Amino acid sequence: MPRMLVGYDPSWPEQFERIAAEMRRLGDADWVIEHIGSTAIPGMRAKPIIDLAVRVVGRPDDLEAHSAALEAAGWRLGSAVRTHPVMILEADGIRTAIAHFFTAEEWDAVHQRLIRDWLLAHPEDVERYSHAKCDAVAAAARGTSAYNAAKTPVIQEIVDRARAARGLASVPVSDK
Repeated sequence: MPRMLVGYDPSWPEQFERIAAEMRRLGDADWVIEHIGSTAIPGMRAKPIIDLAVRVVGRPDDLEAHSAALEAAGWRLGSAVRTHPVMILEADGIRTAIAHFFTAEEWDAVHQRLIRDWLLAHPEDVERYSHAKCDAVAAAARGTSAYNAAKTPVIQEIVDRARAARGLASVPVSDK
């Protein structure tokens, strides 16, 4: 069962800033790091996990060159995501942060960034997505659907609108 959704915590932006600064210190000071995911949307219910989008410098081995330092600080490589590298940070066995790594070429079309920007500008979709997340938690608890699969249709619709507004074609958002 997925971790429970909680009400928006105004400390999430500060937590993000602290994690991003540490990641730049351990990784590359030139990495662009942005707060993504539900914790980046004021007022949205979320799992209390800070999501980060990291734009690496552009060398194919950029993440690999810094992975040992990140791993020594508790980050571990890997997740069910297949489309890009992901590192996970846990404290006492509980996931606290997820870093998604992208190249400069991918950056402008990263759906996690597009949905964040869209939700910040469209509060009606924040409400819609929040309801979808709550329904997804309930479906997962009943065993009728996995949490991510249950919320994907709403995410797909919102990302499609965000991409269309930028002149981008629809692409599947499911990456697991």
